[in-house]
Amino acid sequence: MSTTFHEFDYNKTAVLNPGDFTKPVDGFPEICVSTFSEEIINKFAAMDQVEVVSMLYSANGALPVYKINYKGKNIAFYLSRVGAPACAAGFEEIIAMGAKKMVLFGCCGVLDNEAVQDRIIVPTSAVRDEGTSYHYLPENDEIPADDHTTNVLVSCLEKYGYPYVTGKIWTTDAIYRETPDKIEDKKNQGCIGVEMEYSAMLAVSQFRNIPFVQFLFGADSLDENGWEIGDLLDYGLTGAEKYMAIALECGIKL
Repeated sequence: MSTTFHEFDYNKTAVLNPGDFTKPVDGFPEICVSTFSEEIINKFAAMDQVEVVSMLYSANGALPVYKINYKGKNIAFYLSRVGAPACAAGFEEIIAMGAKKMVLFGCCGVLDNEAVQDRIIVPTSAVRDEGTSYHYLPENDEIPADDHTTNVLVSCLEKYGYPYVTGKIWTTDAIYRETPDKIEDKKNQGCIGVEMEYSAMLAVSQFRNIPFVQFLFGADSLDENGWEIGDLLDYGLTGAEKYMAIALECGIKL
């Protein structure tokens, strides 16, 4: 059956392009960091000498884009919306503002408790179970992570002694359709985590030729006994300083 996923359009120019409405921002930092936790963003936005440099607008409201100076480098940071389409659209507009490198972090559902326990997840590839990525890259079951950006992330984690694990990430559009059979199938493919944005963000970064790295930390678990909430509702706040430090270091080294 023919679907849009099998009909990739190689035309780089769309009817509506990110730069048509989102214009370059003078002095916009080349490095950008983002996460999905509003509390983490607000924590760092409240620091001294952090300033708003732009805004991302949608019907959901306006999201500030902030600038922070880290080790002599200006770095932008902002809140990404949850879900592949919204996250990818924000990324496109950040690129249009002037970003040249991107680091994203967030939590995921754990599919292998033993492997992931208390470790940062370094994705090796994304298993595509969402729609956005198919508009940026031709159909394929997976999108491999870039070796260079992966090595940058690993070097940062090893430098500061943070334990990590590597593995595939399952990106899905439908968190309420992660059925037992689907979970088992993705585990058999080597997936150790599940979330909603990674494959789309990889696709956009490759389409736009933007160095991109994403790391994840486990929150809830879908591994053994159904669903276990874990610390999902914390949204990473207890590890905010650690995660942001890793992201800023990766951004500088990209």
